[in-house]
Amino acid sequence: MSSEQTCLPAPARGRAGRRLSSFALSLLLVEFLDEVLFGVHESAWPLIRDDLRLSYTQVGILLSVPTLFGNFVEPALGILADVWKRRAVILAGGVCYAASTLLMGLSYDFVFLLLTTMVLSPASGAFVGLSQAALMDAAPDRREQNMARWTLFGAAGNAAGPVAVALAVWAGVSWRWLFACVALFALVMVWAAWRLPFPTPSATEGATTREALADGFREAWAALRRREVVRWLVLLHAGDFMADVLLGFLALYFVDVVGAGGAQAATAVIVWTCVGLPGDFLILWVLERVRGLSYLRVSTAAVVVIFPAFLLAEGLTAKLVLLGLLGFVNAGWYPILAAQLYASMPGRSGTVMTVSNASGLVASLVPLALGAFAQRHGLGAMMWLLWLGPVALLAGLLTAPRAGAGARGA
Repeated sequence: MSSEQTCLPAPARGRAGRRLSSFALSLLLVEFLDEVLFGVHESAWPLIRDDLRLSYTQVGILLSVPTLFGNFVEPALGILADVWKRRAVILAGGVCYAASTLLMGLSYDFVFLLLTTMVLSPASGAFVGLSQAALMDAAPDRREQNMARWTLFGAAGNAAGPVAVALAVWAGVSWRWLFACVALFALVMVWAAWRLPFPTPSATEGATTREALADGFREAWAALRRREVVRWLVLLHAGDFMADVLLGFLALYFVDVVGAGGAQAATAVIVWTCVGLPGDFLILWVLERVRGLSYLRVSTAAVVVIFPAFLLAEGLTAKLVLLGLLGFVNAGWYPILAAQLYASMPGRSGTVMTVSNASGLVASLVPLALGAFAQRHGLGAMMWLLWLGPVALLAGLLTAPRAGAGARGA
C-alpha cells in the first residue's frame, strides 16, 4: 500500500488516506460494539445466573458450546470470504448478530439462552472476525499497529459494558434492556458496513464457488500442518487464559469466592478492563520502538508472578489492586500474537479465521472443563488452573525463533 501511495500525487494520496482512515474507523467500531456486548455479558453473569437459576456446569456449557458450534460453522465462512463475496458474508453476519443479541435479552431459561448464543457465535465470526481480516488486508505492513488499535477499541468497549451493568444495577434496570440496546447499536453498525466495499482479496478467476471453496479448504488443511502456523495458534489460546477465559469467571469469582456483592463484582470487571485501557493505548507507542515479541516475553514473565499473588491476596482492595496491575501488564498480548498469525499466512486473512476456528474446537472445551472442575472442587481451586496459560505462553515465547514476520514483530 505504501508503494502505491508514493506513485500518487499529493491530493490523491490525501484522499486515499482519508478513505483508508474512514474504512478502518468503521471496522474498529465493529470491534467496539462486540466488546461492549462481551463486557455486558460477562459482568452480568451473576444477574443472569440468579434470574435463570443456572448452575456452574450450565454456565460452563454456555461459555463452551456456542463457541464450539461457531468453530464448526465459521471455517467455511472464512474461506468463503476469501474466494467469494466478502461483503455479503459480513452483512449477513451483522444482521444475525443483531437479532441474536436481542433474543439473548429475551431469554427465559437455559435452553433458550443456549440456542441464541449458539446463533451469535458464528454471526460474530462473520461480522466481527471478517472485519478484523479486512483491517489486516488494508495495510499488511502495519498489522501489529492496526491490531493494537483493534484491541484498544475492543478494550474501550469491554470497559463500557461493565460500567453499563453497574449503572443498571444501581438504577434497578434489568440486564435484559442492556442486550436490547446493544442490538440497536449492532443494527447501526450493519448500516455503516453496508456502505463499505470489503473487497475479496483472493478470488480465483475462472473457478466456480464450489471449486474455490474446495481449494480454500485444502489450503487451510495444509496451513494447519505448518509448524509456524500451529505455534501461533497454540500461543494465542494460551494467552487467552489471561483474557476472555479469566473474564468469563471473574465476576462469579468475586461473588462466590471473595464474597463481594453484584455491584462490587461488576466493579472488579470494570477495574480489569479500565486499567487495561492505558496499557492498550501505550502499546501503540511501544510497538513503534520495541519489537513485539521482545516486549511480550517480559510482559508474560510479569504475569506469571502477579497472577498467583492476586489469588493469594487477602481482602477486596488488595485483589482489586493486583487485578488492575494484571490488566495493565498483559496489554498487547492479543495484537502481537494475532499479527504473527496473519503474517504467517499473507493474502489469506479469511483463511486465518478458518484455521483459528479449527484450533478453537479444542480451545472451546476449556471453559466447559473449568466449569465442571469448579462444580466439583470449587471456583477458588479452579482459578489456579488459569495460571497454566501464561506459563505455557512464556515457555513458547522463550523457544520461538527470534526473527518473525511483520513490522517489528519478532
